[in-house]
Amino acid sequence: MTGVHERIPSPELGRDVHVWRYGHFGPALLVFPSAAGFAHEWQQQGMIDVLSPWIEQGRLKVWCPESNVAEAWTRKDEPPDVRLAKHAAYERFIVQNLVPRIRQDLRDPKARVMTAGCSLGATYAANLALKHPDIANWALCMSGRYDITHFVEGHRSLDVYFNCPLAYVSQLEGAALERVRSQTQLHLVCGRGKYEEGCIEETLALGALFQERGIPHVLDIWGYDVAHDWTWWRRQLAHHISARI
Repeated sequence: MTGVHERIPSPELGRDVHVWRYGHFGPALLVFPSAAGFAHEWQQQGMIDVLSPWIEQGRLKVWCPESNVAEAWTRKDEPPDVRLAKHAAYERFIVQNLVPRIRQDLRDPKARVMTAGCSLGATYAANLALKHPDIANWALCMSGRYDITHFVEGHRSLDVYFNCPLAYVSQLEGAALERVRSQTQLHLVCGRGKYEEGCIEETLALGALFQERGIPHVLDIWGYDVAHDWTWWRRQLAHHISARI
């Protein structure tokens, strides 16, 4: 499927951000890439092909920004506090820059988006829905990690806490908890097969926490033959989007 490529200036990051978008009409799906961080990843891995029936019918528009996941989480050549600051800048770009552009494109200043991601992209998708339910009313999180302390060498700070769903969701209460309960839903999906170590344990733990806190969710655990791999994420995407759209 042919998409439109943009380079969006980001004052938050001090550079242009690559974004691919697909579709002409319909609700918005904001996609976060995996640890590779590339804006074209979902196209390259066949995920846009999975979504093409809904895109072509005018039932879905898809935005795929690049991320700075390597700078923030997977590369360890800078101290954790520096990497966390880079992640915070990227989050500001999404909330303050990209989402307003999506809303302008949709001609609705209050439009909310769906969001999705695989692996570390699922972590980004979950955090957007949980921290900004006024922006994201649905999140599809496939094979995610929800305890990011593994990526910051045990560093402890408020920046770590507020990017770690297994930490901050357990403390949600009052109006903050009600905002999440009333405005968003998360689908947590994971296999039990090859390379899902860490992901499956944290997915089950977050699902249990959602159940305890009364947060709308679907916990969808696939079998022992289901690996941490695009082959399975394409199937999971098709299954959950077909139920949503």
